[in-house]
Amino acid sequence: MLGSMSVSLTEIRGAQRRIAGGVIVTPCPESIPLSEITGARIVCKLENFQRTGSFKERGARNALRQLPDAKQRQGVIAASAGNHALGLAYHGQLLGIPITVVMPEYAPLTKIMTCERLGARVLVRGRDFTEARTEADRFAAAEGLTYIHGFDDPAIIAGQGTVGLELLRQVPDLDAILCPVGGGGLIAGLAVAVKALCPRVKVIGVESAATPNLSAALRAGRPVRVPRRATLADGLATLTVGENVFELARRHVDQVIAVRENWIALAILRMLELEKTVVEGAAAVPLAAMMSGQLQGLRGKRVALVISGGNIDPPILSRVIEKGLVHDGRLTRFTARISDRPGGLAEFCAAVAAAGASIRDIAHDRAFSGPDVSAVRVVCTAETRNRAHISALHRSLKQRGFPLG
Repeated sequence: MLGSMSVSLTEIRGAQRRIAGGVIVTPCPESIPLSEITGARIVCKLENFQRTGSFKERGARNALRQLPDAKQRQGVIAASAGNHALGLAYHGQLLGIPITVVMPEYAPLTKIMTCERLGARVLVRGRDFTEARTEADRFAAAEGLTYIHGFDDPAIIAGQGTVGLELLRQVPDLDAILCPVGGGGLIAGLAVAVKALCPRVKVIGVESAATPNLSAALRAGRPVRVPRRATLADGLATLTVGENVFELARRHVDQVIAVRENWIALAILRMLELEKTVVEGAAAVPLAAMMSGQLQGLRGKRVALVISGGNIDPPILSRVIEKGLVHDGRLTRFTARISDRPGGLAEFCAAVAAAGASIRDIAHDRAFSGPDVSAVRVVCTAETRNRAHISALHRSLKQRGFPLG
């Protein structure tokens, strides 16, 4: 199905009719707390409410429904880090189409297990998306399967573009849309729809700084391969944007920015705390962009954040929460010298408590504490309110005779 054809508003409207009844129209509520912390009037397009937890269902169903009967019976295959695989697995099950997915080794366990529960044949192959794609092509040739590209197939792009149609209907006074970018199928389809119907609305792509696929392509004037680096936004780690995506995005996307990992971790934490919503790293990058201070021109504007998915491994989520707390100044670690005589630890704990902090963990380091056997170094992890509170805690401990460092 992959081709160099363009994707227009007509194809996107056709996709909307084709997927109706099989893919839900996701809510787009206003967020008062996110508006307060960003200075913009924020609405969240909650694609994590889809049955498989991401927007990928839209393109998957649109592509599957356009396959000829013979190809449907034979089955399809795709390489995917997870969400495209989930969308194909679920809608393949509904439509009676056999699905095989090849997932790279870094794919989250929760996505692998869910694909299997949905009846797909799952093959974990390759260190990155390119290697997984090579394996998928090999299986497609050997078994006569139809390959459906996760972000560059025109049917996929058109399906993802239905997010834009829904957004414009749900938020008529929209000023800007912030959209995650990995392979680029979502932003390409969304931008085509939005610019055709309401060209004044800014479409801004947000990448992880570890996976700057679209910005690298725009600089080079063509899609280029970006070396894979570890990122919380695993759904964006496609190594490159598609050729069709590139041609559409460079004409319709207004701006592309990148956010660092610490901002992504903090955005996941903010969504959990303020919106009571679990999101994956890729879905957190629009909020990360707003919090990072790179989009000051959007203050006071009506801004939609495309919350693209919620499929994050619970163990990863717990680690991300801790990283977010550290970035937020609500979790700190420091070393201090205390008396190793009876009562020394109690005095130190009392000093921490008096400063309003709570000790989460403490460990003694006697072997490397220096020549004074009456003193010991402790490594303390404490819960604090913010970075100012950390500074106040350090000052208080020093004043009470507990040297730090």
